[in-house]
Amino acid sequence: MRAVRILSISSDFSGCDLTTLEPPPPATGAAIVRVRASSLNFPDLLMTRGLYQLKPPLPCTPGMDFAGDVVDADPETGWKPGDAVVGSVRYGALAEQLSVETSLLRRKPDTMSYVEAAAVGTTYLTAYVALVRLAGLVGGQTVLVHGASGGVGTAAVDLGQALGGRVIAGSGSVDKLAQIDAAYRPFATLDTSASFRDQVRALTEGGADIVFDPVGGAIFAESTRCVAFGGKLLVVGFASGTIPSLPMNIPLIKGFSVIGVRAGEYGRRFPRHGAQNRDAIWSLAAAGRLNPLIHAVLPLDRWREAFGLMDDRKLVGKIVIDLDG
Repeated sequence: MRAVRILSISSDFSGCDLTTLEPPPPATGAAIVRVRASSLNFPDLLMTRGLYQLKPPLPCTPGMDFAGDVVDADPETGWKPGDAVVGSVRYGALAEQLSVETSLLRRKPDTMSYVEAAAVGTTYLTAYVALVRLAGLVGGQTVLVHGASGGVGTAAVDLGQALGGRVIAGSGSVDKLAQIDAAYRPFATLDTSASFRDQVRALTEGGADIVFDPVGGAIFAESTRCVAFGGKLLVVGFASGTIPSLPMNIPLIKGFSVIGVRAGEYGRRFPRHGAQNRDAIWSLAAAGRLNPLIHAVLPLDRWREAFGLMDDRKLVGKIVIDLDG
C-alpha cells in the first residue's frame, strides 16, 4: 500500500515522502479499513515540523480523518467486510489501508460521499466539544467564530447554526468572508483585520455569549472586550503563532469564563462522553444537517501540494485527499 510518511522533521516537507509499505495485519478489536478519502487538519502540518504536542516515533504516517470500507475485522466487533465507515485517529490516515480500533468507527452516512464524510471528523468534534460540552450552547445565543475560514472555523460556523446559534463569522480576509457567507449565510460576517469590538457590541447588544477562538494573539485580546457578561471564551488554538496572556481583572470584572478546548483529550478522559460526542456528530451528518466546506480535492500523489495549500493559509474549509483519484 502507499502512504505519506514523515521520515524526518523539517520546515518544508523535505522530510516527508510518499512510500510503499506492507498493509497492516489484522488485530483483536480492530478493523482494517481501505481508506477512500482522508482530510487534512492543521495538526498534520504541525506534526511534519515537530511542533504538535503529540510526537509519535518516526517514521510515521500523518492523517486523522478518513472514510472508507472495512476489508477485514475481528468478528466479535460486529463490523464486516464491505461496511462503509468513517473515523478519526491521532495519526495514520494518509494511507491506502489503516488498522483502527472499531470503537472509533461509525457508519458512513448514506447522504454523504466518501470525500464529504472525510471532511467531518476532527473539526466537527472539536466544534461540538467546545460549543456543546464546554460552552453549553442553546438556541438563540450569539456565537462569535474567529478564524472562520479554516477547517475548524467552518465546522464551528456550520455546527453553531445547526444547533440554533446566531453565528458571527470572523476572518481577516474579506474574500474569505464572502465565501463563508455564500456557503453558510451566517447571522453576520466580521472583518477582524481591524478593531472589531464595537461591531460585535452593535450586533449583539452587549457582547457575544460564546467566543470560539482558534487564532489567539491580538484576536484573543480584543475578544475579551466583546464577550458578554457571564459568557464563555473558548481557547481552541493559536493559529496566529502567538500565545496570549490575560490580565485576570478582565474576566473578574466581566464575569466570563476562559475555557481550554482539547476535544480528543476530553474523549480520552471521559470515554463515555467521547463516544456520545461522536454519535451526536454523525447523527447530525446522517440527518443532512451538516455541510462541510471543502476547498479542494486532490489525489494522494499530490499530497505535497495539499500540505502547501494548508501552509499558505489560502484555504476556506478543508483539503481532502481522494485515495481513489
